[in-house]
Amino acid sequence: MGTFFIARLYIEERKINMTILNRLKMELSNQQYFTDEQYTQFLTENNLTPTEEYIKSTMQKNLLFTVLDVLEAVANDIDTMSSISTEFSNIGQAYQFIETRIGQVKDKIAAIPDEGDDYNCFSLMYTRNEPRNYSPAQYGSRVITNSEIDSYLNRR
Repeated sequence: MGTFFIARLYIEERKINMTILNRLKMELSNQQYFTDEQYTQFLTENNLTPTEEYIKSTMQKNLLFTVLDVLEAVANDIDTMSSISTEFSNIGQAYQFIETRIGQVKDKIAAIPDEGDDYNCFSLMYTRNEPRNYSPAQYGSRVITNSEIDSYLNRR
């Protein structure tokens, strides 16, 4: 057996169950921006139950939406910003860090495909359906012929 296979078996045997609330804290680098009750409110607003076991395949996107909500709340609260600014030289640097992190979370969310989407970047190029013909006439425009274009260009 390869080392990778043995390591995988070991990890699966020692599977650690993590609650959604604990996974949220881990995603926030265990920074205690808010109380557990406030974190619970953020989670429930994103259709997550804090005491349930975290399942990445079905809960990751909603968890990241919760992280985004928490970070935006931190960025909008000057008292919270001043409390975390002790890690930085000033509030401006703390705000810049939070804004960068918000951008990273948004990118992560955008990279997660929606459930039920049966496409990837290649399936959009190779569809089974016939391509739709675009016509300006569908939108009330008239088609300009080549001779009309030539006449416009020759006037100059």
